[in-house]
Parts: sequence; C-alpha cells; structure tokens
Amino acid sequence: MIATGAPRWEKEGDMDRPGPTRRTVLKATAGTAAFIAISPGTSAAANGPGIRVTGTGVEHAAEPLGLDVPRPRLSWHLGSDARDQVQSAYRLLVATSADLLREGAADVWDSGKVLAGDSLLVEYGGPRLQARTRYWWTVRVWDAQGIASPYGEPSWWETGLQDAANWTAHWIRPPDGGTTQLRRPFHVAAPVVRARLHATALGVYEPELNGHRVGDHRLAPGWTDYRVRVQYQTYDVTELVREGDNVLGAHLGPGWYAGHVGMFGPGQYGDRPLLRAQLEIDHADGSRSTVGTDDGWRTTTGAIRSSDLLMGEEQDARAATPGWSSPGYDASSWTAVEVDDGIGVDPVAQADPPVRATEELPAVNRTEPAPGTCVYDLGQNMVGVVRLRVDGAAGTEVRVRHAEVLNPDGTAYTDNLREATATDTYVLGGGPAVLEPKFTFHGFRYVEVTGAAPEPADVVGLVLHTDLPQTMSLSTDQPMLDRLQRNITWGQRGNFLSIPTDTPARDERLGWTGDINVFCGTAAYVAGSAGFLAKWTTDLRDAQSADGAFPDVAPAVGDLGAGTAGWGDAGITVPWVLHERFGDRRALAENYPAMLRWLDHLTATSDGDLRPADGARYGDWLNVDEETRRDLIATAWVGYAARTAAQVADALGEAADAERHREHHGRVRQAFQRAYLDETGRLRDDAAAGRGDTQTGYVLALSFDLVPAELRAAAADRLVSLIEQRGGHLSTGFLGTPYLLPVLTATGHLDTAYRLLEQREFPSWGYQIDRGATTMWERWDSIRPDGEFNDPSMNSFNHYAYGSVGEWMYRTIAGIEPLDPGFRRVLVRPRPGGGVGRAAARFSGPYGEIATRWSRVDGGYRLEAEVPVNTTAEVHVPIAVRADPNASFIRRDAEFDVYEIGSGKWEFTS
Repeated sequence: MIATGAPRWEKEGDMDRPGPTRRTVLKATAGTAAFIAISPGTSAAANGPGIRVTGTGVEHAAEPLGLDVPRPRLSWHLGSDARDQVQSAYRLLVATSADLLREGAADVWDSGKVLAGDSLLVEYGGPRLQARTRYWWTVRVWDAQGIASPYGEPSWWETGLQDAANWTAHWIRPPDGGTTQLRRPFHVAAPVVRARLHATALGVYEPELNGHRVGDHRLAPGWTDYRVRVQYQTYDVTELVREGDNVLGAHLGPGWYAGHVGMFGPGQYGDRPLLRAQLEIDHADGSRSTVGTDDGWRTTTGAIRSSDLLMGEEQDARAATPGWSSPGYDASSWTAVEVDDGIGVDPVAQADPPVRATEELPAVNRTEPAPGTCVYDLGQNMVGVVRLRVDGAAGTEVRVRHAEVLNPDGTAYTDNLREATATDTYVLGGGPAVLEPKFTFHGFRYVEVTGAAPEPADVVGLVLHTDLPQTMSLSTDQPMLDRLQRNITWGQRGNFLSIPTDTPARDERLGWTGDINVFCGTAAYVAGSAGFLAKWTTDLRDAQSADGAFPDVAPAVGDLGAGTAGWGDAGITVPWVLHERFGDRRALAENYPAMLRWLDHLTATSDGDLRPADGARYGDWLNVDEETRRDLIATAWVGYAARTAAQVADALGEAADAERHREHHGRVRQAFQRAYLDETGRLRDDAAAGRGDTQTGYVLALSFDLVPAELRAAAADRLVSLIEQRGGHLSTGFLGTPYLLPVLTATGHLDTAYRLLEQREFPSWGYQIDRGATTMWERWDSIRPDGEFNDPSMNSFNHYAYGSVGEWMYRTIAGIEPLDPGFRRVLVRPRPGGGVGRAAARFSGPYGEIATRWSRVDGGYRLEAEVPVNTTAEVHVPIAVRADPNASFIRRDAEFDVYEIGSGKWEFTS
C-alpha cells in the first residue's frame, strides 16, 4: 500500500475514492494507499513542472517496525504538475539518523546515481543489516531531461530480533490453560531512551504495560501452522516505560492454537496457550536491560471466563481485576506460570499487516420479535464484534447472539452456523458498563440481545479484518452494479482476517485454496493485499505435501485432502498475481520451486496427459444443475498450470524451464482436444464420465487455450447457445464463473457478458442483491426464489468466490489493466455495454492513482484518463473519437483507435 497524504475514505454515493462505505472510521491507513504501503512524504520540492518524491515505503508497509527481511525493497511515489513525466535515474541514501540524511550524508549505504526508471521494490544493496536497528532512508530522482529532484523527506524501517539466538525469553503457560491474565513487575533504574516489546503467543494475546494496552492489534499473532512457524510482533513502548516500578502483562487466550478450528473441534495444535514476550529497554548510558517471560510471571483468570473464536466469549465483571497491569497491584494470590522450553518452533517477524478494528457500524434499528429479546440491524453483513453500552444490576446476564439473516418471524437465523454458537455472554458487575469481547469474532448483520434492551445507538459493530487499504472504487449509473461493487469489497474485508477464509460465520473459516485461487485477481484490485497474500503463500508452502500436492486448505488442518484441480492451483495463481499486479518478482522466485513440485504431482497423477476425474474431487463447485465431467476439469487445470508456469519461468529468466512448460501445455492441449473436443468445436459428453458440453466446459477450454484457433469461434458460439437455452442465465460454479464473462468478452460476445452481469433473475448477482445481500453469497440461491433458506449445512451469506466477477468489472467497465508488472504500463480500455451509460473508477496502484471516467450520451463518447508519474498507458477508444493532440497515435484495429499517453490527465471525446 502506498499512502500519500491524509486518510481518505469513501462515503455513500461518492465512489471516486477508495475505502469503506460508510460511518465512523476508527483507523485509516494514512493516505490513499495502494499496493505498497508508502508513508506520506513531504518533498522539499515546491510544486512545479519538475518531478518530486511524494512518498516512500519499505516492503509492503509504510514504516515497518520489526522487519526481518535481509534485503528490504524500497519504493517511492513521484509527483509532478506536468504531463509525460518519468524517472530516468535515482539515488538512495540509508543512514542511522534522519539528521545525517538532511545533511546529504549516508553512513550505511549510498547507491550512487543509478540510471534506471525503477521506483518500485528496489532492493537495498548495502551492508548486512543489524538487529534492533532503525535505518533512515531517502531518495532523489532525475526526470527524463536529467533534472534532479530534491531528496524526499527521510523515512525509516526498523529491524527486529532477526535471529532465534536473540530471544532470551521463555515460553510460559498458565497451569490450567484457558483465557487468562499474566503479569510481571520489574524495576527500571536508569533513564529510558528507547524500549521495544517483542511478543508472540501460541494462541492469541494482547499486551499491557503500566495499565495501558500496547498497540492496536487484534488476535495477534494471527494464524499460521504453529508446528512450523509462529509470527511475532514488535511494539514501540518507549513512552510507556518509566524509571522506577513497572508492570508488563498480557491477556492470553486459546485462539486458533487451542480453541475450535473449523469443524474439527478444539486443540488442533495444542491444549493450552502459551506466551513469549521480551521487553528490551535501552538507557541513556548505552546499556540495555531486558524483561522476558520466565518463571517469575504469575497468572489468574480475571473477568474473561472463556474465549473461543467460533463459540464466543464469556465475561463476568464481578471477577474483574482493576489495575492488574499497573504497579502496586497485589497479585500475591495469583498462580505461578509454567515454563516450557520444549517448544520447537522459533518466532519469525510478522509479514502481513495486523488485524485491527477499522470502522464502527451503529445499529440502524431495533425490533422485539419476542418478549425480552431485542434484535438490532447493523445494515451491513460484517465481520467483527459488538460493543454494547448497558446499565444493569450486579449478576444480570446479558447474552449476545449473531446472525447473518433473520427468520420470517424476525428472530435470528443461526441454523447455518452449524456447531458455532457465535454467542457472547456477560455477567454485569452493577451499574453502567461497556461490553466488548476480546478474543473472538463473528460474521453477522443482526445482533440478538437478551438480558438488556439498549438503544440502537448503544449497539455498535466493530469491523475487524487484516488492515488493508481499499484501493478500488467504481461507480456507474446502475445502482445494482454499485451495490455489487460494495458487496465484493465487504466480502473481501470480512474474509481477509489473518488468512483468506471461505466464510466468517459458521464452524469453518478455513483457508480454502479454491476460493482464493479464483478470487485473488479481484482481491488485488480491491485492496492493497500484497503483504497479506505473500504471507499466505508461505502458509501454503508450509502445507505442501512431500509428493508436491498443495492442500485444499492452508494452513493445513484436519484431513480435507490435497491435489485438487482448481484448489491446489492457488500455489501458482496467487504468486503470479503478486507479480503481475504488485510487481513482486521475489514472490515468484520464492514460490517457483513449490510450483515445480506441484507440476510434478500433476504429471504423476495423470494418465499420459489426461488427469482422471479424482483429480477434480469438487468439480465445478456449486454449479446450477449442470455438472461438468470431472476428468475434463482436472485436465483443463493441468493445462492452466503448465501455461502459467511458463509465464512465471519467463519472468524469472528461466528460458529452458519456460520452453519445457510450454511443451507440457502443448501436450495437454492436444490430449484435451483428442479426448473431449469434436471436429465442430463441441465438447463431448460421456455416458460414464458425465457432460463436457456445459458452460463451464467451454469456459475452461477457451480460457486455458485448449481449443485450436480455427474452432474457438464455434466453441464460443456454443457457449452463448447454452446461455440462451437457459433464458440468458449462467449455470457456472466456483471454477467456471471467474472466467465466464472474460471469455465471452474475448470472443466477441460482450453483449452476452453484460446481459449476464445485469441479470436480476436466479441465478445471478442481481438476484442476490434484490434479496438484500450486502456481501457475496456462497450459493447463487442461499435464499431460494420461494423465500426459503438453502441447505443450512452449507449456506454462507458472506463468501467471496462469486465476487470474482469484480476483476472483469475493473478491466471492462473501469477499463484498467496492467500491461507490465505492477501497472508500470497500463491498458486503459473501457468496454461500454448493456445498460451502463457512464462509469467512474479510481485505482490506487503501485505507482500511484489510475483513474478513468467515461460516458456515452446521444451517440457520443467521452473518456477521461489519469495515470501516475513514471508510468505510461495504452488507451483504446472507439474509432472517430477525438484525442488530446499530445496523445501519440499507435494503430487502428477493427474496433479501436489506440494511443499512448504518459503521466497526467487526458481526455478523448466524440
């Protein structure tokens, strides 16, 4: 994410700026952020025709604290008041203080003047970085005419502990497990100049220091396979440590480690949570003192009697321990902790942004469907927790249940939650109280409260998710499409919580690889998700089996299988998206060996170049009564894997590998045509294997380049015919839907693509919206046309897979596509159609903001385009449209005139 300026968030009806859709903002990442977080920089340059540095960032954060990447990558944004501005050279300075940089000195590294246009993920090239060190850096650039900018305002990154040997703290646990408080008093004898807390847990934790909460993370350290890795966090606590008596403490809960995970029950990794924390204090005399977890810590239960991510939290205010993390508190009755030095996993620095509360949604109304039961509507299906303000007598029990939808009688519908109780319970201590759980989260729109009847203003949803900046806004003159855009965004926000989950409400919340495989392309537009997705690819590699199969879920848990077509392929798709959208070549290099093992697995489980049906165990999941033969699906995805691996190898400079992968794709292509395609371009049905002549069959065959060129038109026409046979409706499931509209558009059937997008009858996106959807549904008919709910055993109302249509919307309606990795070169090509008469989009990309606005009125057409400094764009406009005279005409094809433009704002009209 790149942040440049003050936080900007979208309001209802104002889609020109990315961000959440409404209501109070608790926290916003500074600035309009894009794929690489960049701290707002105020360059010394005054506005003018020259080029200037407007912001800087390191890796995928603005100013990362506790970064343990050996060679961090540096990025910067550029601005100019003139058009056609590019960078021709740069010079990076890294120093141990900002003052040195302001004097033009660099005591760590000076890159010298580098003749290159690179300004995204430029690798630090200085000496080995030291642990526990803040590094300041700045950059200046030269424009195309060789005119230098001033240096940007100094920014920084700070290294963490780096090496396991730097950990001196021990793992500790409460003897009885559960949700507890832990504390240790300590004395500081010398003035403090710097203090850092490094902390983690096998479970979830929230640190406190001298009566103050440390940081704003939720559910730290997040979910990983704790048998392989656990992330630690670094906090700047300099202002909280003081000379004299101090207390370091933490709340600790089971979390993913010891609590319920998915449908598998509790204790998937261990039966009791553990804490590891190390406070390092630097003094004015140059000495350092350390306070770590050891056998001197003590623990008690406190007000939180139990917590579970799926089941909810129980609190009893009568057992609260006010002042427990402050000096002077009497903890003599607390229990000594246990030290466990047998934990074999070393903490690694957190790679993804933390989970935070980013927004508040107050209830919009209250009903009372039964005496003593109040139901509150937050107006939006969200993920997080509820904060209540109540007033009641001591011993009063207040129960809060969560639901995505309501029963016909207005009560909370919870059958689809399966075994997840999703209930928070509070026993009041007497008098006014603010109730809020600490170590759980829920997926819900409706809140059922018993034991109290607060006013709607006193019932507030706190939106929790991995704190990613929203980077894509899209508005049209079609309200249904604008609602669809918001549903996609809210679905991603709720399901991007430490890992990409499938649904946040029921007893699942697993990292299903199939869901993110089909959605990651959309996700990379919607939010600055580079660090989040890169971290998850590590989870995926951790879970890869010895024979190369990627699992069906990551982190791996339970026994859900591996090697499934369209699911395991996330091991190729997600790294490729990281490269294509974020310019992250390192992600390709880190994941490429795992991709090769996946391809070996596909070969080993194929019969010649055809993969049997058991390779596609889920088929085209949740299709609409049109099951595609699974051997066709499995084989098609082998073709996809080989073709995409060739692109990856090309990007990495592995020419021999690229040729080998292309040959593999060619063999699969020929085998596919022999087995499934007749001479007319029609896919074959088989009495035993099932149907090939389905919408999904043609979509996959055409998308993965498995149809000979001379038969593509016939195959596409057959796809359109199948759609028309259903009255203009789709029948595709999880695997077919993401590619359906792109295939129709690429084969000359844009009108059919728009017809499907704008359809309001079942099955369609509009059908869901007309029935009140505010996020994406798992099923096309989670609520059936007769008003009944679908099968409660699998019926989520917040499940982003069908939101994969967003990528087509951003490429086709907004007309914004990458031509080079990271959007260094941009394709601006809106494709008007259907009932859409105007559209406006703004996308915060790795190099800055890309915007389009178009309208067609009375036979005319107008397009406005804006691209950032250090990028160029290829603009496609209808023939006979007048271009800005400074735009460079390139060519004319059958449909468009094509121009090249540089940075700045441009207009094309007719």
